[in-house]
Amino acid sequence: MVLETKGFHVAVVGATGAVGKRMLEMLEDSPFPVKKLSPLSSKRSAGKTVQFGDKEWTIEEAVPESFEGVDVALFSAGGSVSKQLAPEAVKRGAVVIDNTSAFRMDKDVPLVVPEVNEKELFNHHGIIANPNCSTIQMVVALEPIRKAFGLNRVLVSTYQAVSGAGISAMLELKNQTAAVLNGEKAEANILPVKGDAKHYQLAFNAIPQIDLFQPNDYTFEEMKMINETKKIMDDQDLKVSATCVRLPVEISHAETVYIEIDKDGVDASEIGESAAC
Repeated sequence: MVLETKGFHVAVVGATGAVGKRMLEMLEDSPFPVKKLSPLSSKRSAGKTVQFGDKEWTIEEAVPESFEGVDVALFSAGGSVSKQLAPEAVKRGAVVIDNTSAFRMDKDVPLVVPEVNEKELFNHHGIIANPNCSTIQMVVALEPIRKAFGLNRVLVSTYQAVSGAGISAMLELKNQTAAVLNGEKAEANILPVKGDAKHYQLAFNAIPQIDLFQPNDYTFEEMKMINETKKIMDDQDLKVSATCVRLPVEISHAETVYIEIDKDGVDASEIGESAAC
């Protein structure tokens, strides 16, 4: 899409959430030219305002008509919202960049990490999927190694901050921490996942479960990393196993990655040199 204007009309769906707020911050700090902003959210947040640039923008309820005239729509309001509204945005001429898991494994939707498979950006049909945050940082590090030596097996363990579970989980961690330090009972109503039957205290703890367990005994978060890595690297034969742990840290994920390459006789210094390129 080529525009002759001096900027884009950008919609952010989920503008009041933890990720939506960070999207707005990054947009403001980037050179990407935003001519008009449409911050969108649920009905209960409509009417509130967000600061962007030198003005305040009013949040509107996200409905199909919200995308009239929008050039780029950034979605991070949950998979159900994306499935409902992303096609509506595309119908109205927007390019959707979806940060949920709704379209990641759709064969007709490219799953893109620009440092790894940038060419896939040109194969979209209106929707571009953004991978899981833990998958992104791993494949960026592994891609130069894969190019240089081939890649046969990946074993990854992630240690993820509570921010990945949203603002409500971040607030619950703060409340739990205060309660423990004050000698009070810490209430747990959200983690490891709100829809699960039982919840656990995260404060001063580690929870080896992120999202719901699947029939194969991996969690949904772990399966996302496994399947997304294979799709991004275009290698369904790549052996990937993941273990995902939630830690009582507010922001920033970490991970350890063990790999097996195809070539023999390669030492650690060569791996480091390729990864640094």
